[in-house]
Amino acid sequence: MPEPENSSLSTKRVAILVDTSTTWGREVIAGVHRYSREHVGWQLFVEPRGLEQRQWLPSAWKGDGVIARVGFIELAKSLKTLRLPVVNVSGITLPKVNFPRVVSDQVAAAKLAAEHLLARGFRNYAYFSLLGLEYVAEHQQAFLDTLRGAGHRCEVFAVQPQLGAEPDWNLDMKRLGKWLRSLPKPLAVFTWNSGSARELIYACTQAGLAVPEQVAVLSGSDDDLFCVVTPVPISAVKLAAEQIGYRAAAALDGMMSKRGAAPPAEVLIQPLGVVERRSTDTLAVDDEAMVKALRFIREDPARTMTVNDVARKAGLCRRALELRFQHLLGCSPAAEIRRVRVDHAIHLLQHTNLSVATVAERSGFSSSEYMASVFRAQLATTPLRFRKQD
Repeated sequence: MPEPENSSLSTKRVAILVDTSTTWGREVIAGVHRYSREHVGWQLFVEPRGLEQRQWLPSAWKGDGVIARVGFIELAKSLKTLRLPVVNVSGITLPKVNFPRVVSDQVAAAKLAAEHLLARGFRNYAYFSLLGLEYVAEHQQAFLDTLRGAGHRCEVFAVQPQLGAEPDWNLDMKRLGKWLRSLPKPLAVFTWNSGSARELIYACTQAGLAVPEQVAVLSGSDDDLFCVVTPVPISAVKLAAEQIGYRAAAALDGMMSKRGAAPPAEVLIQPLGVVERRSTDTLAVDDEAMVKALRFIREDPARTMTVNDVARKAGLCRRALELRFQHLLGCSPAAEIRRVRVDHAIHLLQHTNLSVATVAERSGFSSSEYMASVFRAQLATTPLRFRKQD
């Protein structure tokens, strides 16, 4: 890899005001570092920070630019006084704060979560919400809208957050458990983050509800520590935090060097997928034949299978299988086979260095060309571009 063009005399000094206590924050920082290493060779200033810690720059700090999670007005005012280029990576909207933003597309993340749960056959849905937070409300509404479009209702239970977007540790578990017990089962509950998902699991345990058999729980963001230190490991939407950091660094580089046009006011980064753990490891169908069909499709995406194979495994004729898929999942058996194979291919592209041809073979596609055509149709990209996305 070529060395960055900057000499030591022209090296830029960049502060990263992002928490280091979460997987999201660390991955954002890793994305900034990757851009710096590949292109510019900045001096990066990072300190250990908590999620809601007031992240001030040291007094009289001399630097060239800032990448920050601008989540409160005091920090925004402080950064404005610096008169330096600033890129914001927070999804929080603050009045009269207009730094360029690179953030997760939370509408797309909520839609992805709804589609993930719909594909598992759930018909009963709920959203555990946090009051007074505009970005949580947007996330909630996108989830509800996607379900409504598929013909489903969604119940909502909201509590006051304690700090930022975290639920109060002393929230009324009995009341939350009573609400969960009142809803039809099997039930799928989506929520903003891993802290809220944790509270749901504790409330289910206290109320005598089995997770995931009676209540499946899905978090809107993943954390490789917090999502596993619960009695039931939590499934979560994987946000592209490293890409956020990389794209934020690219925008800041352009602002500091004054190359080209000004960066867009906002760049939305698509989520990567769903990290499946125990909390959603269930099929929400009462139809034994459908359970057999879905397990056959999902247990080994690489196997050669046709719709007729699936029908034989389920003990049904092909027409009966197709009718049940349309009724319970809103799609055909062939579409579900493709969806499972694409999900498996995405996992291999993200987490291995296997060639695209090998990924296609291990995901059940007849050729890499066919896998590429499915990717273009469903994701508007190719497998290679998907892997190389910043």
